[in-house]
Amino acid sequence: MRQPRADDRGILDPARLRRRVRFRRHLPAVALRHWVEHYWLIDWDLTEPFEQRIVPHPAVNVVFQRDGDGPERAEVAGVGTELFSITLTGSGRVSGVQFRPGGFHPFWRRSVAELTGRRRPLVDRADLDVTPVCAGTDAERGQALDTLLTGWAPRPDPVNDEVMRLVETIRTDRNVRRVDEFAREHAVSVRRLQRLFLTHVGVGPKWVIRRYRLHEAIERATDGLDWAGLAAELGYSDQAHLVRDFTATTGVSPAAYAQSRR
Repeated sequence: MRQPRADDRGILDPARLRRRVRFRRHLPAVALRHWVEHYWLIDWDLTEPFEQRIVPHPAVNVVFQRDGDGPERAEVAGVGTELFSITLTGSGRVSGVQFRPGGFHPFWRRSVAELTGRRRPLVDRADLDVTPVCAGTDAERGQALDTLLTGWAPRPDPVNDEVMRLVETIRTDRNVRRVDEFAREHAVSVRRLQRLFLTHVGVGPKWVIRRYRLHEAIERATDGLDWAGLAAELGYSDQAHLVRDFTATTGVSPAAYAQSRR
């Protein structure tokens, strides 16, 4: 049976996150696992503000949040193209759904690019039958999310399945470095590949390739790392290119980030 993803890719300083809040992942109901990567739950009770930064995956999230005794808010977060930062204060809970890249399209049924870089409140019951999902045990929160997503009636789509397989290949095969070579290997034109990715994932294949390679660089960043070797391994033209990409995405240089983790 598949287990929730155990890596920390995309989370900047994950050890600090786990010291300050309760963070865990759970699998959805079996019928939803084709489209949903996992549910992610966070609970906090803080005496001072806590800021967390995330380098987003090429994935859509549906997020429910309740701060203290306030009302529960719900939103769809499209693929984030910029560094995401959130500051938590007081107490609260989040119940989130991370879809697999391309996995939100059968629920959304429109071009996912409409959501890219945007966070759209779920205020219309036509979007989702919103019921409280931040209350109760982890199992109860997961069951509430299962019920909500099942009620959204995702529609199987062979083309969408093809796109999801292509993204998974990019994620797992470090040798995928160029869009034209990848398209040729899978017998699809570059133009069609770009169109499919924008419609079903929300971003283009080049962005997906670079993001997954950068996630690996962030996760492996430590003092003394051979950055020139890593750059070559991940398909960057040189170390300077990787350093520029890393700094532009995370806001800090690789050396500074490695030092902060230590």
